[in-house]
Amino acid sequence: MFKQISMFLLGAMAVSLSVTAQETTATSNEDNGVAKSIFNPKYNRLKSNKGKFFAHWGYNFSSYAKSDIRFQGQGYDFTLKNVKASDRPTKLGWTYIDPGRITIPQFNLHFGYFLKDNYSISLGWDHMKYVVDIPQTVKFVGHADKLVSDPGVPSGIFGEAKDGEYITLNDEDLAFEHTDGYNFAAVGIERYDDIWVSQSRKQSVNTEFGLEGGLLVPRSDVRIFDLGKNHYWNIAGYGFAAKAGVQYHFLKWMYLQGSFKTGFTDLSKIRTTGRNGIDKASQTIWFFENYWVLGFRF
Repeated sequence: MFKQISMFLLGAMAVSLSVTAQETTATSNEDNGVAKSIFNPKYNRLKSNKGKFFAHWGYNFSSYAKSDIRFQGQGYDFTLKNVKASDRPTKLGWTYIDPGRITIPQFNLHFGYFLKDNYSISLGWDHMKYVVDIPQTVKFVGHADKLVSDPGVPSGIFGEAKDGEYITLNDEDLAFEHTDGYNFAAVGIERYDDIWVSQSRKQSVNTEFGLEGGLLVPRSDVRIFDLGKNHYWNIAGYGFAAKAGVQYHFLKWMYLQGSFKTGFTDLSKIRTTGRNGIDKASQTIWFFENYWVLGFRF
């Protein structure tokens, strides 16, 4: 499902970009505006966005496709197949508005600049959370010695499992999460098209389509072989995403936005036992994110 949604958003972005040469300038009965839109609204904005900056902040909910997680180190190299994981949203409360704690929930922070009236570039940080569901039954592929790593420690259920066997993971076997977090730091390009503009030009609704690419900077909390820790942030891989959303500008300088984003990420350097350079994990993750933000344009 995630791949189909991703292809849909990518296709929608391609269509939006391809109509640039065909777009027309909407005209009201009173004034000719500067904005361009494929929707040709009755009224048109009179001031261009070109040269303006924007910033928005908000919160997200995410879901993840099943992922293969590969664990490697001295005495072991195995993959847990089709592992299920979920996000971990913070319960609604004062945390969301407490200035000292607003980065605890799953948040989105983006800054951008308008190259043209309806095109912008942006720099963003999506703080999502990824938690492997426990307990669950998965397929074990590979091998693990009875003693692994350096110095050797018992490998538990993994040393007992045979290649191709299904095993049930419990709390004492594995804890695996990117909860502080599954951070996507990305550069994006966006296109906007007005759907509706009020006659006074003080309010408007527009679509946003965009593509992003960047780095995954997780802070992973992993426990395996009775080892592990809550690690510091590290650059673990890269990712690409497509997004689509709607903005409601209720003031000339302020807007609300709801968006969907889907992407692919490849994490090849996930820290596990704390013995960096000896033990590591890797995985690819397809994610689907829904976020709501409050934005400012200036």
